[in-house]
Parts: sequence; C-alpha cells; structure tokens
Amino acid sequence: MSETDVPLTSPATLSAQMRRGELFAVDCPSRDVLQHVTSRWGVLVLVALLAGTHRFSDLRRKIGGVSEKMLAQTLQWLESDGFVLRKSYPVVPPHVEYSLTPLGLEVARRVEALADWIEGNLPSIMEARRLRS
Repeated sequence: MSETDVPLTSPATLSAQMRRGELFAVDCPSRDVLQHVTSRWGVLVLVALLAGTHRFSDLRRKIGGVSEKMLAQTLQWLESDGFVLRKSYPVVPPHVEYSLTPLGLEVARRVEALADWIEGNLPSIMEARRLRS
C-alpha cells in the first residue's frame, strides 16, 4: 500500500469526515449544496448561465415556468455557494447581471452533462413510465 492509500477500514476523525463531506450524514453541509445545484431551477439556471452573462429578466424569460421568487431564491443559493457572481450597477433603474464563477462553470458543465443524458434518454424514460402506469 502506498502512503496515499487509505485503508477502507480505518476510522476517520470527525473533522476529516466533515472536510471530505459525508453526504449520508444528516448534518453534512454538502447536502445543501447538492440540493441547490440539482434542484429543477438550479440545474436550469446553471445551464442557462453557460451561455454567458444574463440579467434577471432574461433568465426568467429563458427558464419557462419559474416564478420571480424561486428564481431570486435559486440565484441567492447559487451565489452563496460560490457558483454565481451577481454584479449590480449603480444606475436607475437598477441593472443587475448574473454570471458563473470559475467554480460555477465547472459545476454547470457537470450538470449540463446530466441534463444532456436525460434529454438523450428521454424516449426510453418515457416508455418506462408508460409501461409502469
């Protein structure tokens, strides 16, 4: 075993578990991030922002069906997680733009791959649903 290998049976300290992110632990902070990124609106916001900087109203038009409240909340979550950059300009009326941070670009590409997989397999998924109903 090399010095970088960690035996599967070795007990980890609580701080090491928290740093690594114990997703299955009820108090793991990665659960909140996972919820923000993989929520319906989180996925759509991240994928929309892959195309570049958008204003709030542009995002709302692009993402059909999202309420103003849910879009604002989703953008706040993604901003607090370090994925979205909110830039406010001191003009009247207020002008605010949203873009992806480098970390946001990385997670958005991963989420886009999942969304692409779902779209590519949608006929099979819909057929499975039909057969089970």
